[in-house]
Amino acid sequence: MVCTFFGHRDTPDEVSQLLCNSISDLIENKDVTDFYVGYNGKFDIMVFKKLRELSALHPIKFSVVLPYIPTKGKYEAEVSACSMLPDGIENVPRKFAISYRNKWMIEQSDFVITYVSRSFGGAAQFRELALKKGKTVIDLYNK
Repeated sequence: MVCTFFGHRDTPDEVSQLLCNSISDLIENKDVTDFYVGYNGKFDIMVFKKLRELSALHPIKFSVVLPYIPTKGKYEAEVSACSMLPDGIENVPRKFAISYRNKWMIEQSDFVITYVSRSFGGAAQFRELALKKGKTVIDLYNK
């Protein structure tokens, strides 16, 4: 089972514990072992840190899915070590790369954890797409 994440780049710090609880529940009760996350804002970085912590306690794999082929020194070593590019991204114009990456992550996933507090923007757009695709969406904003 696979989980991915979408949230606002200004997600409040208080969401961190809810995030940890939700990820732990998926690992312990839903057999989720693989996680995909971007690295484009506060929510993504919060997710990355939680996944790194939880990977020391559980046999899980996580990848930072990049929207672009990275330039030298773009990401810290800890991110580069677990990063990947989605299939076909090299053929996507840069302007559409983040959307392509996000759609790819949804397609791979069974679960999607979100923090969406407003009805506009990328996080809201991809939360809606995940719902349309029949993915199980866990919205931390409503918890």
